[in-house]
Amino acid sequence: MEDRQQIIETAHLMADAARRAILPLFRTGILAENKRPAGFDPVTEADRAAETAMRRVLAERRPDDSVLGEEFGSRHGSSGLTWILDPIDGTRAFLCGAPSWGVLIGLRDAGGIRYGLIDQPYLGERFEGGFGIARLTHRGGTSPLRARTRVALNHALLMTTFPEIGTGAEAAAFRRVSQQARLTRYGLDCYAYALLAMGQIDLVIEAGLQAYDIAGPLAVVQAAGGIVTDWQGGSAAGGGQVVAAGSPELHREALDLLNR
Repeated sequence: MEDRQQIIETAHLMADAARRAILPLFRTGILAENKRPAGFDPVTEADRAAETAMRRVLAERRPDDSVLGEEFGSRHGSSGLTWILDPIDGTRAFLCGAPSWGVLIGLRDAGGIRYGLIDQPYLGERFEGGFGIARLTHRGGTSPLRARTRVALNHALLMTTFPEIGTGAEAAAFRRVSQQARLTRYGLDCYAYALLAMGQIDLVIEAGLQAYDIAGPLAVVQAAGGIVTDWQGGSAAGGGQVVAAGSPELHREALDLLNR
């Protein structure tokens, strides 16, 4: 892949730009619009400002790359590379003032997801994976990311975003796993994948995701030694049903129960 260092620098500049757009609006009582006629799928001024800021960086530094973003859709380029952006993954958490939301950046070529970032601006944590990198940057320092291994399901810490995960059938499948896990926690959005990459938890199971929800986290978790697939063991890059685990053994245990 061409000029990996320039690509990495561009990703960090995008994350920096998103931070500057978002942080002045966090915990200010900002209002949200609902994108759905039924249910609640919020979008805020901060979401739109952050994606606009990231797209501006790309337009200046890499105008030939394609872009797919949650708020402003697709722009097609000629380079064969696509940036996949979620300006605030966890807008519900953002509205509540809970710092479990994050800025997600993923990079895809014809072979799949190659690189990604999970950035939590309020905590000042940036999780990075791909091109031989697996690291956390925090308070001016860096530390390696490494998923936890050798943990059986009955000792595993499991996370998902919504207790009412997916359809009725998906919720039943999830319960088969959660009933065997040591602990199940809810509501951390993309930050759950960051914790998995840090070795703090062992398993994340979700359903109903979009490509922009998983591209960045997938790169980070895989770089840290974890495994991310759909519930059938195939590619999760397009979203949908996702299972992420710290080890192949735990991943197989989860898949067996999800598909029983």
